Amino acid sequence: MAEKLQIAVFHGDGIGPEIMAPTLSILAQLSEQTEDYTLEFRDVPAGAAHYAQTGESFPKTSMNAARQADAILLSAMGLPDVRYPDGTEISPQIDLRKALGLFAGVRPVRVRAGQATPLALPPGKEIDFVLIRESTEGLFHTQGCGEVTEDEARETLLITREVCEKLFRFSFQLAHDRKSSGQGRGRVTCVDKANVFRAFAFFRDLFDAEAERHPDLVADHAYVDATALWMVQKPWEFDVLVTENMFGDILSDLGAGLMGGLGLAPSADIGLDHAVFQPCHGSAPDIAGEGIANPFAMFQSAAMMLEWLGLRHQIPALSRDGQRLHAAVDSVVSEGRILTRDLGGEADTLAAARAVADRVFSV
Repeated sequence: MAEKLQIAVFHGDGIGPEIMAPTLSILAQLSEQTEDYTLEFRDVPAGAAHYAQTGESFPKTSMNAARQADAILLSAMGLPDVRYPDGTEISPQIDLRKALGLFAGVRPVRVRAGQATPLALPPGKEIDFVLIRESTEGLFHTQGCGEVTEDEARETLLITREVCEKLFRFSFQLAHDRKSSGQGRGRVTCVDKANVFRAFAFFRDLFDAEAERHPDLVADHAYVDATALWMVQKPWEFDVLVTENMFGDILSDLGAGLMGGLGLAPSADIGLDHAVFQPCHGSAPDIAGEGIANPFAMFQSAAMMLEWLGLRHQIPALSRDGQRLHAAVDSVVSEGRILTRDLGGEADTLAAARAVADRVFSV
């Protein structure tokens, strides 16, 4: 009997609903074609547009639905012109990370042979690494609660043993999994600024303690500024990188740049019991409603969700379908014929979605 899995769906703001619709269509078709699992989608409201209409950015009923779901699929959130009274943007995705303990922000960076990239890759080189961003504390700890006076402003950086130990266990396990599958090199790099901040020396010490439990993996360190340089000069050398929240926020956009833009950058925020999957890009209100948004990062985020669900529930069909969806997007992007405008093409959202769907269901 097929296992029923409930997906909480946040359609998002701006272009969010436009890229979510074809994503749900592909997921529904995959679900219909197998006897191993069934996906049930539950639409839940949240976001800047909802706040503008109701004065509430994240209803309690929506948070409850997220808690009860097997996974959470979230599209682009936020609108630059809709803000809280203190001037901060509305970001339900950050509320979810903190409320559900989603400590591991997973940001894969992949550039396959033939895929366009701003870098001139040496012959035979591909980029395939994963940036793990701690997603619940760090310099985001006092978000919306920082101290501001007439003469100064302060935010507090928080790094805790409890969260770091979970974060590093996750990172080393991912490196093990990537090495076992032949995808990774068995290397974990701690990205910090331990030469300046005591908090990051603490972060590094906890990393080293976990590294001792994995003698079969290579564990090393890199300062964040050097990492930014090496991500441009030799990104093919990386495997798994793990870092603090703000550093990860910045470096993940650099990683997206290596791939050609945020339109190709998926993400997952994973905890012990819950996970959220969403594209890294914003809601792009300037093109909302025009039907030209890039759905590829949304598709890849959905593929990550299928793979995570497959591992969590021990349903190989889910993992295989996630891999099919990943491969379909990679194929379309590498071929380069049907690309959206942000990637230098002329395709609209519908054409891009159809190209991916054709490859998914032609197998």
